[in-house]
Amino acid sequence: MKLICAIIHYRVIELTEKHFKNLDEQIEIMKFKGLVIEDEDYAKEILLRENYFFINGYRYPFFQSAHEKKFITGTRFEELYSLFLFDRSIRNVIFKNLLVVENNIKSILSYQLSKKYGYREKDYLKAKNFSSDKQKQRQIADLIHKMKRQIRINGAQHSATKHYITNYGYIPLWILVKVLSFGIIGELFSILKRDDQQSICDIYHTDIETMSTYLPILSNYRNLCAHEDILYDNRTQKIIPDTIYHQLLGIEQEDGEYISGKNDLFALFLMLKQMLSKEEFQNMTIEIENYLNNLEYNLKTIPIDKILKRMGFPLNWKSLANMERSHSNDK
Repeated sequence: MKLICAIIHYRVIELTEKHFKNLDEQIEIMKFKGLVIEDEDYAKEILLRENYFFINGYRYPFFQSAHEKKFITGTRFEELYSLFLFDRSIRNVIFKNLLVVENNIKSILSYQLSKKYGYREKDYLKAKNFSSDKQKQRQIADLIHKMKRQIRINGAQHSATKHYITNYGYIPLWILVKVLSFGIIGELFSILKRDDQQSICDIYHTDIETMSTYLPILSNYRNLCAHEDILYDNRTQKIIPDTIYHQLLGIEQEDGEYISGKNDLFALFLMLKQMLSKEEFQNMTIEIENYLNNLEYNLKTIPIDKILKRMGFPLNWKSLANMERSHSNDK
């Protein structure tokens, strides 16, 4: 009788609007969809600590089909939670490596510009130092305003900026970048003169167009990780250009287009291959492999290949770690 009432209550709510559901109702809804929950006290503790909405966001690989939104027979709550924990683990791995990339780009960009335009903000923030493209002049003015605002706001709040303001009366770019968001750094790259953009791209052995595509995607993933959104099957609006690695890994194509590694998590993996050092990338690969092995052990109703597919990872993804970094844009 309790289950029937919960089902009727759930269907009424589903047809109208979302209302608060207590832990008992959350458990009954999951069970109604076919999820096996043997230890309800344990499940309630997890749902209370982790949030029903977030845990439930990992249900789709366990559904019978996209149309039949019922759990595959025998799917246990522990499997759902294992996927949640897996995503958290790889999100932490990706996040720390994105911070490395962010710091590297900030360091390289500030070095290249300071060397050419000077180290005082009155020198490196001159409009003439940036693109002469008429369509970018408003963007340039807005970005210079943003950076000057950051100097005013953060000048006395951070130890490094405060030190330079107090002792020297200015903040060099290599200090300022520490308080600039990854998004602003990407925008800054977009308004540089082409020869300045190329000097940065040369260090990464890539071209301006590719770097211009990478930076906003990297920034978006950095924010996604920081806010603990679902990572493993995320898709981005932008797609990355084909790389030599797509070809070397033999990624399947459809109508002449690669079906993975373009706007999925593996696309991010390919970007990190080019942005991290060889050792950093290999260490990241080992960590992700370990978490995948642990997830595979905990999955009983679906194969690990199903998760890899949602990530965009080909079955031979680990071989990428031992490939030489591409020093060419030839595809």
